[in-house]
Amino acid sequence: MKPEWRAWLAVRFRTYTPDLNPAEGVRAHLKNSLGNLTPCSIDSLVVLVRTRLKRMQYRPDLLDGFIAETGLIATPP
Repeated sequence: MKPEWRAWLAVRFRTYTPDLNPAEGVRAHLKNSLGNLTPCSIDSLVVLVRTRLKRMQYRPDLLDGFIAETGLIATPP
């Protein structure tokens, strides 16, 4: 890999901060909700993930909390 690409990649990936990404909160919440389940197949895992994500979709307070966790806004809308 050329040196200029290494420098570009280093700058690009150094600026990524998971703490400022609300999707990280969604993933963590999803992972915790699936923690004690043992799906029998990939298809059953897909159904469980979709169900959990659909439940989150109908909880705006939870989603607002993921955004507020980032600290990018003072209060949820």
